[in-house]
Amino acid sequence: MAKSEVVHLAELVSALSYALDLTEGQPVGHSIRACWISVHIGIELGLDPTEMTDLYYTVLLKDIGCSTTAARVCQLYLTDDIMFKRKAKFLDHTAPQFLRYLIANAGMKQNLIDRFRLIIDTALQTGDISFELTNTRCHRGADIARQMRFSEAVAQGITDLDEHWDGKGLPRKKTGADIALTARVALLAQVADVFFVSQGPEAAMAEVKRRTGTWFDPAMVEALLRLGADPAFWASLSDPRLPERVVAFETVKDSHPIDEDYLDDIAAAFAEVIDAKTPFTSGHSDRVALFSNMIGVELGLDDAQCRYLRRAALLHDIGKLGVSNSILDKPGKLDDAEWAEIRQHPALGRTVLARVGAFHDLSEVAGNHHERLDGKGYPCGLAGPQIDFHSRIVAVADVFDALTADRPYRKAMSADEAFVIIDDMTGSALDPECVAALRRALIDLEAANAA
Repeated sequence: MAKSEVVHLAELVSALSYALDLTEGQPVGHSIRACWISVHIGIELGLDPTEMTDLYYTVLLKDIGCSTTAARVCQLYLTDDIMFKRKAKFLDHTAPQFLRYLIANAGMKQNLIDRFRLIIDTALQTGDISFELTNTRCHRGADIARQMRFSEAVAQGITDLDEHWDGKGLPRKKTGADIALTARVALLAQVADVFFVSQGPEAAMAEVKRRTGTWFDPAMVEALLRLGADPAFWASLSDPRLPERVVAFETVKDSHPIDEDYLDDIAAAFAEVIDAKTPFTSGHSDRVALFSNMIGVELGLDDAQCRYLRRAALLHDIGKLGVSNSILDKPGKLDDAEWAEIRQHPALGRTVLARVGAFHDLSEVAGNHHERLDGKGYPCGLAGPQIDFHSRIVAVADVFDALTADRPYRKAMSADEAFVIIDDMTGSALDPECVAALRRALIDLEAANAA
């Protein structure tokens, strides 16, 4: 980021919200639309500027803890977590409705007897499972929001997102006004957008009316119904300029400047979101950033270049948020369709980061880190000089960490074992200069530890 460039927090977070939409299988721009709905409800309710700012960021970050439950959803229901979560957004979680949902979506690749057993077992444990998943997601999301320096009101809004007005929500079964105001608006806006996108304004209005007094604060529903009586309100949600309009809300005031250190914190926080997607990638982005930095230092990159490299490494796998854990955590060989989906995660990452002004340059690394020098990589089949130097560095760091960490299909290798494979890839897939730099850096580190 150039020193003269001004980075607005609203622009940064709204752009990154597209990555969070991926984790929940929501249509592109779900969080942006929910934010638009929420802020207009806030205006209708007469919220003060501080409350409006807290509401704004609560809605954009409401799903920031969702990746932490992806692997567990796959394990419990033996299904595609992204599909399962997307369809679950339409449920009001009455027992008969949820049972029908399980019958339609759980364990679809199992034989009939195993599916029946799975459905009965999970149905009987619905309360415990729902608490576990919601508690994990909400509290982890709140912790990440705090790490990103957002207010306690934002963290509390994320914690309370699934609480219901009648006390039958989760995780703490709060009632009425004990639920954070930001959460009450965010949940209403979320449901309204889900039904608006899938079925139109009338369905959205009917659904929020149906849940008034159970899920939703009646006063907030009344505010939304007043807004929704104007067709222009719903039309605005389909405006292609909506992302810019959300960023430009005059009611939202950034409470702190975005400097380089803060950008590092946000990159690190999103790395946690990415790595939480599967237990097999815990700490992966941090380690790739470390190894990339070691290579960069060894190659004589200056501090600014190394900082760029660390951020790129932290966010290189952001596209994996759009890949099901049924694929990411599969212990056996991927079939052709699964492999095709995996091969698209760099392109997804490029698309997400290209939306983020402050991280736009990093999109090249996200998109290119699985390309090979011989042109046999993915997603674009770039070769030789078409692959930028930073992507070559991250590619080496990524492969080294993947080989030296546990994976669903094998145990971790030693560094020596990993370099046997890496040496075989050098020159065809991996850049020889970067491989040599990593080897020297690791030898120096070992020598320093032995001294």
